[in-house]
Amino acid sequence: MKRSARYISAAFFAGLMSLLMIAAFTAGAVKRSRVTWDRTEITISDSMDNDFISGADIGAFLDSRFGSLKGRPVPEISVTEIEKAVDGRSAVKKSEVYMTRDGVLHIDVVQRTPMVRFQKKDGGFYADEDGFLFPLQKNGTAYVPVIDGAVPIKVASGYVGTPQSPEEKEWTERIIRLVRHMNESGVWAENIVQINVRENGDLVMIPREGNERFIFGPPVDIEDKFRKMGLYYTSVVPAKGEGFYSSVNLKFKDRIICRKQDK
Repeated sequence: MKRSARYISAAFFAGLMSLLMIAAFTAGAVKRSRVTWDRTEITISDSMDNDFISGADIGAFLDSRFGSLKGRPVPEISVTEIEKAVDGRSAVKKSEVYMTRDGVLHIDVVQRTPMVRFQKKDGGFYADEDGFLFPLQKNGTAYVPVIDGAVPIKVASGYVGTPQSPEEKEWTERIIRLVRHMNESGVWAENIVQINVRENGDLVMIPREGNERFIFGPPVDIEDKFRKMGLYYTSVVPAKGEGFYSSVNLKFKDRIICRKQDK
């Protein structure tokens, strides 16, 4: 009888603990259901000083999409849906949305960092370091190299995503590598202000100072072509003087072909 009583006591104790746990869970759920949205804290970050998105922009966007959240119970707010909506903005690379117990909705946003701007007759767009294309932004302009002319990327206005053909993707990746080399050099990003694409695919570099036009050719053999451009400035210009040549062709291996300035 004593042994049976011990078993009964143990079973009773286990059942009591289960009831207490259920009660605590229910109380917690009821407490959470009473928590209401108080305010939103939005953090914008990226690796450059872009002003594409502001906290006010995100707040206004959420109000237009979901209506006013203030005073609404927390369970009514789907952080997953909010995060999905914020991620859908073209200048947003990634967001993280979460709610804390004090009723604060936290939205951490990482902006896309443009590497280059493509400008065509029918409009312009950016490409980030991954070759992801997104539209120009009405709230700000990024100070990045501009490539215009016969840009071989065919996308509609407002397009967001990767280049649509393998050829366009490969060309974009080569351009990103070229711009990255310019940025890392500490020289060319400051001295080259524009890059024009000719109909035959040649890139033409336009320097900040001087009348020379550097015929770069397609975006291949990048390091060697910039090396030859450096040789032009350190060897040819001191010998011939500034403005003596109007064009400098870097397309051909181991050669620099200079054309004299027309008078």
